[in-house]
Amino acid sequence: MTQIVKSLGEEPLGSGKGKVLTGYPNSRERPQRWSQAAIVVSFIIAAFLPAFPGSANAASQYASIVIDNNSGRTLYSRNADSQRYPASLTKIMTLYMVFAELKAGRIKLDTRFKVSKFAASKPPSKLGLKPGQTIRVIDVIRSLVTKSANDMATVVAENVGQSEGRFARMMTLKARELGMTKTTFRNASGLPNKAQVTTARDMAVLSRRIMKDFPEYYGYFQLKYFSYKGKRYRNHNALLFSYRGTNGIKTGYTRASGFNLAASVARGKKHLVAVVMGGKTSKSRNQHMQALLDRSWKHASAHRRAVSQPKRVPLPQRNPLGGTEVPVASAAAASAPAFTRAATATLPRIDGIAVDRMEVQQFVARQTASNDDRSTGDFHVQVGAYRSHTEALERLNAVQIKASAVLAGHDPITLPLPNPKQYLFRARFAGFSESGARSTCSALKRQRIPCFVMRAE
Repeated sequence: MTQIVKSLGEEPLGSGKGKVLTGYPNSRERPQRWSQAAIVVSFIIAAFLPAFPGSANAASQYASIVIDNNSGRTLYSRNADSQRYPASLTKIMTLYMVFAELKAGRIKLDTRFKVSKFAASKPPSKLGLKPGQTIRVIDVIRSLVTKSANDMATVVAENVGQSEGRFARMMTLKARELGMTKTTFRNASGLPNKAQVTTARDMAVLSRRIMKDFPEYYGYFQLKYFSYKGKRYRNHNALLFSYRGTNGIKTGYTRASGFNLAASVARGKKHLVAVVMGGKTSKSRNQHMQALLDRSWKHASAHRRAVSQPKRVPLPQRNPLGGTEVPVASAAAASAPAFTRAATATLPRIDGIAVDRMEVQQFVARQTASNDDRSTGDFHVQVGAYRSHTEALERLNAVQIKASAVLAGHDPITLPLPNPKQYLFRARFAGFSESGARSTCSALKRQRIPCFVMRAE
């Protein structure tokens, strides 16, 4: 359970009419081709309604959508455009804003955020830091992904946006820019607020955009555990442990919202992104999500192709936050290093997801630019190389926990290395002089952590 929040007096918003699609390009025009499949999927919903929404009131909370991430097609939807309460799915946008700050170089992973009295007062789920304490951005990210810490969401809001109200307005403006036309944020955590609303479709848009816009950081959503100050926290997203191919993304719960889940699952070359909102229990929600995904695989495409993006709402020249421009992520690096023909002969894979060459080049360009911005020395300490970006992040996480004193002030980074079939992700700590890197590596080896000293590329 992500949040245990009693939101007495709040009523869920009214449901809208949904639509059922099964993968036919012109399904609206050819009902004879999909009516039988629609009936089958409707039976899935009907079978889950007694245990899933659970009552007339809860049923009005229900909404769902399944999108083929390769083609952008909606494979299934029900009440997908009806407004619902996001609960902790809100934190996906909070993390989007954090990743944008990192990418723009305004903060670093080892930047320390200060905890205010207001942030410390937030109800569970929380890390429980006291007013005046500080915490690294990388630990804030991990706590939001795994424990869904409400206090840390407010810490982000106050340190990035000066106040939670201002940060929520920044989130709403970003949502409009991304095409999330029916979403409004009032806080960074998802704690109950009648004016904080979204739709299943908007949350699917956000889930797809955060993995597309920040592939160098999206891997955090795959972390199964997070350790902090001697305590170990398990990710609330049970699909990471039980449903093959799951690589994120987030759960959410308040009394008004019911149990929500946004999920990203890749199998082979197929990739589905789905959202379920309004579950009675986390277990029935997870079962329902798996049933929808199971029914969708046969309609999913194994080939990536360009698709039209959701309509973008232009940002105003001056924003309502007090007359200053809204901070937004900087544009991706203009060009990437040239690749050899052998390196691009086959489609590479990032965390098990097939990607086209242009996306890989953009990924490497962003990663290289980001790493260059964060490096203050000419040498790195490398602690491993992995075929998965997530594995590299988890290794950096484990090393930081074990040797935090030795690595203080040095950013964890990943450097992708192309080879003919697949990318390798080198896990490193940056910003060393040559002598500093060698002494640090020696200290790590004394703690039985293998490492190498490497000159920054």
